[in-house]
Amino acid sequence: MARRSGREAYDVASRSRQARKALPSPELERYRRLMTIISRYIFRQTSGALLIVLLSLTGIVWISLALRELNVVTSKGQSALTLIQMTTLGLPGFIAVITPFALLITAIHALNRLNSDSEIIVLTASGATIWTVVKPMIGLALLVMGFLAFVNHLAMPWSLQQLRTKVIEVRTNLLSQVIQPGRFSSPEPGLTVHIRERSLDGTLYGLVMHDARDDKQVQSYLADRGLLVDSEGGAYLFMMDGHILRRSGGVAEPTQIIEFEKYAVDLDSFEERRDQTVQFRPREHYTGDLIAPDEANSYYKRDPGRFRSELHERLSNVLYPLAFVLMAVAGVGQAQSTRQSRNARMAICFLSGVGVRLSGLAATNLVTINASAVPLLYIIPLAAIGWSVMRIMQGARISKTQVLVERAQEKLLELWQRLRERGLRRPDAAPAGHGG
Repeated sequence: MARRSGREAYDVASRSRQARKALPSPELERYRRLMTIISRYIFRQTSGALLIVLLSLTGIVWISLALRELNVVTSKGQSALTLIQMTTLGLPGFIAVITPFALLITAIHALNRLNSDSEIIVLTASGATIWTVVKPMIGLALLVMGFLAFVNHLAMPWSLQQLRTKVIEVRTNLLSQVIQPGRFSSPEPGLTVHIRERSLDGTLYGLVMHDARDDKQVQSYLADRGLLVDSEGGAYLFMMDGHILRRSGGVAEPTQIIEFEKYAVDLDSFEERRDQTVQFRPREHYTGDLIAPDEANSYYKRDPGRFRSELHERLSNVLYPLAFVLMAVAGVGQAQSTRQSRNARMAICFLSGVGVRLSGLAATNLVTINASAVPLLYIIPLAAIGWSVMRIMQGARISKTQVLVERAQEKLLELWQRLRERGLRRPDAAPAGHGG
């Protein structure tokens, strides 16, 4: 069966095409509508599977990000809402990487399912070409390319800028530093905060705060209890039953001890200044900023090649969805008669896609060092697209030479079978002649 598959497919496809050309106009129109329905069916099956795979991979990435940023809750004293915000803002950067692979997995799975259910074989027998399968998948790839362009040029820079601002806010916020019992925290040089215990209602016990940022005005706050209050007017630390140790001037100056029952400190005065311009990394910039970068940016001064590689990576990685879909069709889209053959083709197709993408990432790193390597970022996916189209075109029509070779192999096999049958009959004929 396996040796005759090429000839049979060629003969069936040829007869089906001839029969289709002979159809009357109404029948031909009905046939075309049927092919359209089949294409929509393939598109629905593939797009539905893509959503499932993409959501699954996104969920895995989100969980890994949450585990990595869990120290924000444990060591910085932030709420679970802050953790969710930070992990969600980091997702678009990973979605740009996993979306092409999700499409590759989906295309391989969908084509394997069509092969397992003999749907591709039925389509081939009905005279449909491989483009009946290719067209809906190319349509899905174009949608994914548009989505990827939106993520690369808008969603990812915006989310990463928001994430950077959020991280700086967490690191500079005194409220996130003082709620860890038993730890000496220094939100900025010269300022040290320590608490003995924090109750469930937010009350701080055994509070010590030493402010030596100004050598001419050194103050230490000691209080039995304290309470952090964050309002629209600012953040305040209310202390109860304590003392203030204040020394003005040099070390030789006497220390003043002030006792209080209630005292409020404006925490905004202890926080690092936030009116400074945030320096964004190359991946956090919008595409326009990468085309015309700010030469005053510290990251650009340090490594301008990163801006160049990030720009061309964004422009070139939208080609990978189309390349992966065509690679899947070229590798798995042909009718296969055995499960072993399908599994081998699926593995080769997936590993080939991974190899192509890794080559693109390696080229991205090379562009950082050498600007002349920029064309490689586009050549790699375009070469994969061209090779896949060539393979699809070759598979869409079986060459007559291949059919002739298969026919010759079949004739040789039949001759071998006849010779074997004659060889088996000779021992039976000899005893009969001897008995006569």
